[in-house]
Order: sequence, then C-alpha cells, then structure tokens
Amino acid sequence: MQTLLLRAPYDRIASRLAAIAPDLDVLVLEPDGGVTRGGAPVDPAEVGPQIWWLSIDAFGKHGGDYFPRLAASPDARWVQTAFAGLDNAMFKPLAREGLTVTNSSAQAPAIAEYVSIHALSLLHPIDQQAAHQRAHEWKPVNFREVGQTRWLIVGFGNIGREIAVRAKAFGAQVEAVRRSPSAEGLADHVSTLADLPERLPHADVVVLACALNDETRDLAGEAFFAAMKPGAVLVNIGRGGLVDEDALRAGLDRDQPTHAVLDVFKTEPLPADSWFWDHPKVRVTPHASNRGALTGARGDQLFLDNLARYLRGQPLMNPTRPEDIGAG
Repeated sequence: MQTLLLRAPYDRIASRLAAIAPDLDVLVLEPDGGVTRGGAPVDPAEVGPQIWWLSIDAFGKHGGDYFPRLAASPDARWVQTAFAGLDNAMFKPLAREGLTVTNSSAQAPAIAEYVSIHALSLLHPIDQQAAHQRAHEWKPVNFREVGQTRWLIVGFGNIGREIAVRAKAFGAQVEAVRRSPSAEGLADHVSTLADLPERLPHADVVVLACALNDETRDLAGEAFFAAMKPGAVLVNIGRGGLVDEDALRAGLDRDQPTHAVLDVFKTEPLPADSWFWDHPKVRVTPHASNRGALTGARGDQLFLDNLARYLRGQPLMNPTRPEDIGAG
C-alpha cells in the first residue's frame, strides 16, 4: 500500500506515521515537485498511491500540483480531506466510483465555540449593561437565562453535535434537523427539513450547519424567515448558499431574526460595498470560525486515526456522500 504526502504535513506526523503503519510505502511530494522515498528520488513509474491526505497545505504556496495529481489519479482509493464541507465545484473530480472520501471533524470544536460565544453574547444583555456603565448609571438589567432557550440546529453532523454539547451544558433545549431520526443522545427532539415551518417559530437560536446541495440551496428564504420567532438569533457557519440574502435583509428589518451572525456568504471575500458590513444587526466574520489554535493538530490526528482504520479494513470516520461533493 502506498501513500503520497506533501512535505510539510509529512514532517509533522512522520514519527507517528511510522509507528501506526510501519509497512506503508510513504512517498513525499517535495516543494520542488519531485517525489522522494526516505529522502531519495523516486522514479515516476513507481508512483501510484492509493492513499491521499488533502490537508490545508495542498492549497498553500507549497501545495504544488498535489491536488491535480489526486484529481487525475487512477490509483486513488481513499482520500482524507481537511474540509468539513466539500460542496465547492473544484472537488467534483473526487466524486467518482472507487474513491472513498472522508471529510474533517477537526474544525468542529472550534466552530462550536464560535457559535456558542456569539449566540450567548446576543442572548445576554451585554450591550445594554455596557451602555449603563458608560453613562455611570447603576441600573440592574433583568435577563433571560440560556436554560430557557431552544436551539434549532439544522445539520447534525460533527459540527452540529459539538454545538449541541455546549448549548445543553447551559441547560438549553436542543432540536436537531437532520435526515436520520437519531438524536445520538444530544438532541431533545429531531426533525427534518420538511418540519422547519412548524419548528422555527419555537427557536430562540437557529444555527445553519448543514451541507450545501440541491436540497438546501437558499433554504433560509422568505418563508423561512417569516416563520422565525421574532427576536431569534440566526448563525450561519454552513455555506453562504444556504441563505437568500435579500430575504434575510427583509427579515432583519422586522426582527425575524433580530440578529444574524454570518461567517459565510454567497460571494467570498465579501465585497467592500456589501450591505452586511454596516448593518447594525449583523456580525460579519471572514469564513474564519474554524481558526481555533488546535484545529490543525486535530486534523493531523484524524488522518492518522482514519489511516489505521483503513489499513485494518475497518469503517472510516466521516465518510462523505458522493452527491455532497462538488454540489455547490
């Protein structure tokens, strides 16, 4: 069995890789485009890796032609990616018969913290309390406790489940919207996309954490926002294509939702003249909810853990449906 890794990720995991897979034929794609084995050049005729690791490094300045090699490889059988969502059209070559693709759960804890911190800061009257401080006014402010709120998480994969863990730690009620009826011990209730019109009026926090595909494109449209509970908070860490942006703007005007926390947009980078930047009810972040300090290390370990499973013939973690690859 053979794998081809970029130099930077290989250097990060070399000792652990040797311990997990001592018999694996490990090739390294060097920054100059050459391929080596144990530091020695390899004849191109010997390069036919079945195992690939599409880490973030593959799209940096040292990524070289790693991804084009993978996209064109007739030998590839499994690729571990560093991405939670693979809807970008560039990934379409990976949606082919005979190639197993697994996505990443490494971002999930960081994204869940992002969602929780923003949501909690909007549920609690921090701005009102700060205004009283600036005015030197000794005015207590009553507030609703998080344990009184209901969170509706649309998409209950790795990220959605991590969000549920944090929301429930504060006593919130959690409802999951997913294909499977399983709550996995985390959700108090499970619904489907078809149930959204009935469920949205009860949700204080609505989180979009689902994949972008033909079923979910513009999911949050005019009817979605009309059904939202006035005063609710919307958080989108899924994909910009999940939201009809004009419908969101109209919803914000009538407090459905009253705040929107947006990490993703239909056009990225967000144009400097976009209305989102200056809207008083919108928080904008640049597709950065995954930028936790530990995300990279978790990604390295996920590849190694899944590699051990692959070599033992065990089921892999985070398999991706072909229809969700390149669907954007």
